[in-house]
Amino acid sequence: MIKLVSSIALAGMMTLTIASAAQAQERTFRRITAGPSAPLQKSMTQSQARRLCQMEMRGTRESRSAIRQKMAICMRKRMEGI
Repeated sequence: MIKLVSSIALAGMMTLTIASAAQAQERTFRRITAGPSAPLQKSMTQSQARRLCQMEMRGTRESRSAIRQKMAICMRKRMEGI
């Protein structure tokens, strides 16, 4: 009788543990997906963005570091679709 009661109690505890873990995963998933969605309509791959930004930067008379910074900003914007 004691074994039966203890096995039922153990099964109940395991069920509660699994259920609480599933609830925690669901809450985490909601937190991750709650933010605004990324604008993907005009986004590009990294190579496409690099080519387009290089074409825009061609002929500029600035220092290499300034061009690198502008390239990074340009590529980030193109890849995000902004």
